[in-house]
Amino acid sequence: MLQLFKILKNYFSPDKKLFLSLKNILGFYPLNLVLYKQCLRHRSAATTYKHGSDNSNERLEFLGDAVLGTAVAHYLFRKFPFKDEGFLTKIRSRIVSRNNLNSLSRKLGLFEMIEVNRDHAQVYKSAGGDALEAFIGAIYLDKGYHEARKFVIQKLINLHLDLDEILITDNDFKSKLVEWSQREKRTIRYEVAEEKGNGLNRYYIIDLYVDDVKQTRGIGNAKKIAEQQAAEKFITEKEIA
Repeated sequence: MLQLFKILKNYFSPDKKLFLSLKNILGFYPLNLVLYKQCLRHRSAATTYKHGSDNSNERLEFLGDAVLGTAVAHYLFRKFPFKDEGFLTKIRSRIVSRNNLNSLSRKLGLFEMIEVNRDHAQVYKSAGGDALEAFIGAIYLDKGYHEARKFVIQKLINLHLDLDEILITDNDFKSKLVEWSQREKRTIRYEVAEEKGNGLNRYYIIDLYVDDVKQTRGIGNAKKIAEQQAAEKFITEKEIA
């Protein structure tokens, strides 16, 4: 009864258009519109409060990244019962790569719904993938893990991904590095060396460590971009196939 009340309230609210658009994407009626509005708000359009936090989608992106990784791992574990850990890790990394998530965001229609300062093209490149992860975080909080996992499998993997193509695609440097580290039994980690600026001018300097030895450094306006750059440098320098 409470869910029906929330659905009717959203339907007759000023956010009716958003509510119906989300329903078309999700396949069910969203209940907490505040969450979904926040997941579509890039930090370039966010309001910063006195205590330092803001209402951007970055916290939801953090949560959604974990939920997405778990859902994809569960799916692959069941789909490929005889494949080893290295294979499963490789395919999961390719599915959740930034380029792939950016593409999926456009296919779903999320990209056009993002609230962002479009005058700053450099922060807009990864906004689609970031919003998609935040979107999955919002689903998790709104409807629970079961619905979030079902969305990932039915709306992303089954509807928009070609697994055969993913199996032969090899253009994600972080994924390549994971495969190499597992093959060579090496450990890798990324560490934030510096975080400079704020708002639209914020950027990260991230160091890549292999077996706890610093190897390369990446710079970007998002941590994942900086990590990708550091991984690319290492792969190029070591001529890793």
